[in-house]
Amino acid sequence: MSTGEPYDTERIFTLPNVLSFIRLLGVPLFLWLLLARHYDLLAVAALAFLGATDWVDGYLARKYNQRSRLGQVLDPLADRLYILATLIGLAIRGIIPWWLVLLLLSRDVLMAAVVLPLLRTRGFITLPVHFLGKTATFCLLYAFPMVLLGAGPEPWQLWCRIIGWAFAMWGAGLYWCAGLMYFGQTLDVLRRFPPVGKHERPSTTAAVTGSG
Repeated sequence: MSTGEPYDTERIFTLPNVLSFIRLLGVPLFLWLLLARHYDLLAVAALAFLGATDWVDGYLARKYNQRSRLGQVLDPLADRLYILATLIGLAIRGIIPWWLVLLLLSRDVLMAAVVLPLLRTRGFITLPVHFLGKTATFCLLYAFPMVLLGAGPEPWQLWCRIIGWAFAMWGAGLYWCAGLMYFGQTLDVLRRFPPVGKHERPSTTAAVTGSG
């Protein structure tokens, strides 16, 4: 089975993977704070703290040679779920418009419906993580807490709203640019690698392309 990046270990319980698991568990916590309790400041704090682990787990994996096959799936999966949960939560609260939700989700639909099936025909489950995708994810994870903080009448909240929407627009643009770049890389994979048999193809449940 081919993957987009090298890995150092087959272990499941590495420190980077534990951080990714924590990030996944933080998704329902964030939604509970945002939708059930309307504890906006705590929701922002949860986003900021758990979103920061996106950088930390990648740094630790590289520094201590703990890159794993599972981590290559968990890390971008956690990013996707955080973006999805934040988008839907903020849209339900009326803080962001639904068109932004559709804009970002349509990119992931393209990846899941087109890119991943094509990669599987060549035995791949991921593509190499690119700085453009990581930058897009960073912008979006930074934008939404600022937009949430800016959902009020105070002058300081206006500045949060402006900064948050600037990052959201940049992040959305980069998110689509990264998606188109991954699509181009997929076409290159199709040209360079021969098809594999169906029994050699990786599971669709484990396939995540890039990170961002």
